[in-house]
Amino acid sequence: MDPVSEVRFEIFCTCPQSGAVSGTDYLEEVKAVARWSEELGCKGILVYTENSLVDPWLVSQVILQSTKELCPLVAVQPAYMHPYTVAKMVSSLAHMYGRRLYLNMVAGGSTTDLAALGDATPHDKRYARLVEYTSIIKLLLENVDPVTFEGEFYAVRNLRMTPPLPASLRPGVFVSGSSDAGVAAAKALGATPVRYPKPAGEYGPADSLECAGSGVRVGIITRESAEEAWRVAHERFPADKKGQLTHKLAMKVSDSSWHKQLSDLAVQTTTQDTPYWLVPFENYKSFCPYLVGDYGAVSDELALYAAAGYETFILDIPPGREELSHTSEAFRQAAKKARSLTSSALRDPARQDMAG
Repeated sequence: MDPVSEVRFEIFCTCPQSGAVSGTDYLEEVKAVARWSEELGCKGILVYTENSLVDPWLVSQVILQSTKELCPLVAVQPAYMHPYTVAKMVSSLAHMYGRRLYLNMVAGGSTTDLAALGDATPHDKRYARLVEYTSIIKLLLENVDPVTFEGEFYAVRNLRMTPPLPASLRPGVFVSGSSDAGVAAAKALGATPVRYPKPAGEYGPADSLECAGSGVRVGIITRESAEEAWRVAHERFPADKKGQLTHKLAMKVSDSSWHKQLSDLAVQTTTQDTPYWLVPFENYKSFCPYLVGDYGAVSDELALYAAAGYETFILDIPPGREELSHTSEAFRQAAKKARSLTSSALRDPARQDMAG
């Protein structure tokens, strides 16, 4: 994916979830996916966190041990640990491995998980808390002097981070940008907002200010021919009644804006002829939209996302190295198209042929 850097794309893969693989098999799968991701040019790899999964910091250490440059993007939920502990983990791993991490700051979307932890904080208030939480982490990692912070949710006094973190290893920070509260939090923190995108053809010049510098979560299934890509897609994500029921139950216990937004888009795009595909999401097999089609169609979509201002792409969990290789080709072609894509093409709903 090296050519993508010319248009400032940063590609993150996603680590397998521990609930899907048992014991030592999971450990080996984490190592394998991390190596594939690095070999094919990904900047980093997202590591999920939630009540049902193994600790993301332990998984991230395995990733650091298994790769040379890949950056773990660690999901961080304030209900799980004090902000000092997060800063200590970042500085400790940097001290031991000389590697940079990214932090994916999440407010928590499952009300069931939050209730189990005794956390009844309302949705928007959780983002206000997240700003304080992340601000303390950043202050500890950016200062050699003791830090004092007095907020509504957290307070620290004369707290110093040891070992100190080199400036070159300060973590990048991502925040969910699907709700107004999430967007405001990302802006307050100077973080990268991450969204679940709508179909690329729906973006226009008016979206550029909102999308500039943002990231998107998206899965990709692409091949030389559209027929082959869709065959693979339907084999991997067949209709699943149990999954559909689980999806509906998850909707009831989640107050996340992105969950509702994608569900609404699923209804709107069902009959449209587009690479944008939400069947995996509707069957509870994925938490992001997919782009499915031949290299040309998928790279057109990616180029339009780039033209809208998106710079970071967080991919879904890959089933194998081959899939990442196909995805790499789509990004390579998208890089060429994005460089030559004009504002008039972005406004054109028919999206003129950009293959040339």
